Amino acid sequence: MDRTKQMTGDFVHLARLALTGRPQDVQLLVHRTSKRYRPDFPEMADSLAALLRESPTRASPLRRQSEVPLPVDVDSRLHLLRVENNIAFDHEMILAPDIEASLRQIVTERRDPGVLLKAGLHPTRSILFTGPPGVGKTMAARWLARELHRPLLILDLAAVMSSFLGRTGSNLRHVLDYAKSIECVLLLDELDALAKRRDDRGEIGELKRLVTVLLQEVDDWHSTGLLVAATNHAELLDPAVWRRFEMAIEFHVPTQAQIGLLVMNLLKPHVDDAEKWATIFSLALKGKSHNDIERDIMLVRRSAVTSGIPLDDQLRSLIRTDDHLSRSERIDLARVLEQSGITSQREAQRITGVSRDTIRKPGVAGKGRRRKEVAA
Repeated sequence: MDRTKQMTGDFVHLARLALTGRPQDVQLLVHRTSKRYRPDFPEMADSLAALLRESPTRASPLRRQSEVPLPVDVDSRLHLLRVENNIAFDHEMILAPDIEASLRQIVTERRDPGVLLKAGLHPTRSILFTGPPGVGKTMAARWLARELHRPLLILDLAAVMSSFLGRTGSNLRHVLDYAKSIECVLLLDELDALAKRRDDRGEIGELKRLVTVLLQEVDDWHSTGLLVAATNHAELLDPAVWRRFEMAIEFHVPTQAQIGLLVMNLLKPHVDDAEKWATIFSLALKGKSHNDIERDIMLVRRSAVTSGIPLDDQLRSLIRTDDHLSRSERIDLARVLEQSGITSQREAQRITGVSRDTIRKPGVAGKGRRRKEVAA
């Protein structure tokens, strides 16, 4: 009898959601119903799972996007979202193997969700990207959108926070409801903006309500959509925020090997000895982010074109050691510079501060190890 009451309540609730025109909530309830009644009614559960796979309410993301206007701020009438369609990259991402494996797992889940649904599971719905600026968090969200053939919607929480406060999260709800209405990847950028503003005692009540709205939405995010949040300051996030996301991926500045691969991709079409430059910059640009490295390379390429100075000469200006390299690393760099023929021994000494006598000495073990890492 209790089971009958539970089923009656579930289907009345389903009918209510359908009549009020809330397709994303209907999908969520159908998924939960399929999972709940699978032990007793496997055929019904399979039918519901198949219905979710067909997703009869789905339309082309681009067509739906044109039908439903982008949400705007009531006062300023400015759009609250930035939309990117038909995403393409000049070069592929260079990521750590564990990060790349996690991203590919998400894509695999989305390409065959029926296998998961049949097992009473759903594809990963929410991901949290953490790490310093420029290490590939936004690019990873773009990559996911490209691989899934979906538009990327970007909401910069820091940029629109002043609009949110005082509206009890209404703008945030409008954005999230819009994202639920189409198949997309939604990126909530600068998630830590919520945590940072908690220091403002005058707004603490409003912020609590805003965080509550966000956490509820993350909990109830529908399985056909993908919610990605990114932060440069993971330490500012409330523990409750961490628990809501089904997957968390930490990004780091690129390793020496990753720097070499990135530089190779950026320079190979434009210089004959890209491999030499990749080896040099894998040492000289240690500690820099993906974004900083790409920006520096693009700047010298532009300068070479506008000034008429050969690109190889312009690239030499990027070889700086500053204080970010240890002495052994500067020695390795000096020897690589001299042996590659990119600079003279005297120039290698000037750039690195390593004496010519030291450069002439037999190579240290670290050099061979690092060069193998770059080649790998």
